[in-house]
Amino acid sequence: MAKKDQDVELLGKVLEKSLKRLDLAPQLDQYGVWPIWNDIVGKPIARNAQPEKIRNGTLFVKVTSPVWMQQLQYMKEMIAEKLNERLRADIVKNIFFVVGRVHAEDDSVYSQPSARRAQAPQDAPLDDAFLETLPDPEVRQAFKRLLRSYARRKEKI
Repeated sequence: MAKKDQDVELLGKVLEKSLKRLDLAPQLDQYGVWPIWNDIVGKPIARNAQPEKIRNGTLFVKVTSPVWMQQLQYMKEMIAEKLNERLRADIVKNIFFVVGRVHAEDDSVYSQPSARRAQAPQDAPLDDAFLETLPDPEVRQAFKRLLRSYARRKEKI
């Protein structure tokens, strides 16, 4: 049994040296975006946009529709700033949005269709705290209309 322990210890030392030589720490830091994404962007956006990959400081984010892609274009600098602030490093330099199927971790909104259908579209709950973070009143109104429109569209599905 002592031979196996020595082999495992030797393998551990070899792996440790190899990892240090490859200098993977900066690349691993980039993947810190995933655990904090939903917190940074809030539930409405997290349900419709999720990070896909990160390459050379560009975060690729998959969104559910071209409308979401367009709206998030206006917010990408703010999102990048908040991500970098939380990560305490300048990791996200740019965000690139692509339309595709989003697999949000919090699918609770999709698992309760009867509750959503019972609400009138104009009474759909909006994340007011999120909307208040938008400094421009026109953008805030446009985003509010977008969320209402999206809620109506989901009801038809």
